[in-house]
Amino acid sequence: MADVTQRLIIGISGASGVIYGIRTLQLLRDTDVETHLVMSKSAEMTMGYEVDMKPSTVRELADVAHAVGDVGASISSGSFKTTGMLVLPCSIRTMSEISTGVTSSLLSRAADVVLKERRRLVLAVRETPLHTGHLRTMTELSEMGAVVAPIVPAFYARPTTIDDIIDHSVGRLLDLFDLNVGVVDRWKDYS
Repeated sequence: MADVTQRLIIGISGASGVIYGIRTLQLLRDTDVETHLVMSKSAEMTMGYEVDMKPSTVRELADVAHAVGDVGASISSGSFKTTGMLVLPCSIRTMSEISTGVTSSLLSRAADVVLKERRRLVLAVRETPLHTGHLRTMTELSEMGAVVAPIVPAFYARPTTIDDIIDHSVGRLLDLFDLNVGVVDRWKDYS
């Protein structure tokens, strides 16, 4: 295998907003980032409601697609070097599994490994409203080193389409890995 600049794990959970994870994979295809995808069974169900794309087509967007039940996959080991992991969207269930370290799938196991190896873990939480338990879990994850980055659209870029909003949100999340895919309208002084 040729040298790779970076490896990034993309986790797609069953929360609404699977298009964010899909768009991330699409944007990273034209980069030298090697993508490793793991999707929950719930994510595959959500795709049926939200997008006109089959899970097999989404898997083809990644350089490597791992089965969610394959807890022996490369991304389940700390010796497999990655830049980190982006879970997008991140359901409350997935977030809670990660925070407790009680992992039931490759998605939460890979995130747990990223945390224990002190690599960047970004959780794009996509549920609202949040109760106190959710907020406490987010605090615990932040204290463990995760970045909790709820998907919140920015309007200073003056989006005109849903795609503009999705691209900007994904671009800002990739910024957290120092990856610029050219879709973020940066803040300008409008005064």
